[in-house]
Amino acid sequence: MSTDVRTESAAAPAAAGPAPVKKRRHWREAATGWLFVLPFAVLLVAFLLLPMAYAFKLSLYRSTLVEGEVFAFADNYRQAFADPLFREGVVRVVLFGLVQTPVMIGIALLAALLIDHATSRFSRAFRLAAFVPYAVPVVIGTLMWGFLYSQETGPFKADFLSSNVVLGSLGNIVTWQWAGYNMIVLYAALQGLPREVYESAKIDGAGAVQIAVRIKTPMIASALVLATLFTIMGTLQFFTEPLILQPLNPGAITNHYTPNLYAFHQAFSFQQYNYSAAISFLLGAVVFIGSYIFLFATRKRSALR
Repeated sequence: MSTDVRTESAAAPAAAGPAPVKKRRHWREAATGWLFVLPFAVLLVAFLLLPMAYAFKLSLYRSTLVEGEVFAFADNYRQAFADPLFREGVVRVVLFGLVQTPVMIGIALLAALLIDHATSRFSRAFRLAAFVPYAVPVVIGTLMWGFLYSQETGPFKADFLSSNVVLGSLGNIVTWQWAGYNMIVLYAALQGLPREVYESAKIDGAGAVQIAVRIKTPMIASALVLATLFTIMGTLQFFTEPLILQPLNPGAITNHYTPNLYAFHQAFSFQQYNYSAAISFLLGAVVFIGSYIFLFATRKRSALR
């Protein structure tokens, strides 16, 4: 009996031994993961969350000559809602997005389908050429197009920066800059599709156009939604291109041409930092609502199918 007791008591620590080791390994792996995430988390907090919190605080105050900074609660937001210049900029970028987004995504999808279908050695060179504009900084690309649009330095005699066509000229720059990026996203999605589906469709008598429209495009619907969502968000925050081209024709590209441009000039031209912060947060709300409407519409359409 005593021998059995000693045997059981000796086996107990051996059985309990691996548990603390596994626990320590789990905590070590978790700590390693957090260590890799830490630099991103620090940058996120320092350069996004804290500035946003400070900007939101600014939007709730108003600067006065007598009392200085006074708490105004929603006065700046009410002023922005009633500001016709802000509303005009919002309407302009919404209309711009309604035209620009389908055009850009359509060009990107067409290019991705053509490259996916092509088997020649030139397809890789075409992919690189289409992606190069995205690699060019936005400021450099806009300056380049500004020289091309100028009647003095450009090869064309038409005034591409007049009030009637300047929005289309800006849309051309945005399409040139971002269509290649969206094309790469859609092309990568096409590369992940099973090739057996294409072979089955060919056996059934489907041509290249039918395969592209009825098989490939529906199968990359999730990538199309993602690319369109990012395009909508970027379009509503339209800023760099009109800011760079504004000196070429200030009469056509006004200080309130887009909401972002309006907020920028309110802050750095007129020192209205509180009002500028309120405009920025209202623009953020517009971006959120626009993105939500698009996601809701695409999800409802998918459910109906």
